[in-house]
Amino acid sequence: MIKRIHVLEDDEDIRYIIGVLLKDEGYELQLSSTFTELKEKLKDSVPDLFILDVMLPDGDGAEICKDLKSDLFTKHIPIIVMSANDQNKELSITAGADDYISKPFDIDYIVKRIKKLLEK
Repeated sequence: MIKRIHVLEDDEDIRYIIGVLLKDEGYELQLSSTFTELKEKLKDSVPDLFILDVMLPDGDGAEICKDLKSDLFTKHIPIIVMSANDQNKELSITAGADDYISKPFDIDYIVKRIKKLLEK
């Protein structure tokens, strides 16, 4: 069964790179650039994993993580939070993130982390 990953990233280039990378790995993707857009897409389908950026135009990735982990329909879904600022790591883990990846990231590293979470 193909796993679906929802990527919430406002940087178009990073969103594109992650999208190409994950499609090459055989994942189905949902891409959003804002939290509002993510919420709209969740009405249609729920992913198997979320990847959230921290700095977004309409929210903070750690707070969004907390919201998703407190929602009955999404609390069971693994979340990876990404940030260029390592000070966000503790905040993200405290908010319920299952993993944290620093930007810039190594492509092989992110794929390994995704596979590990999806195999649980």
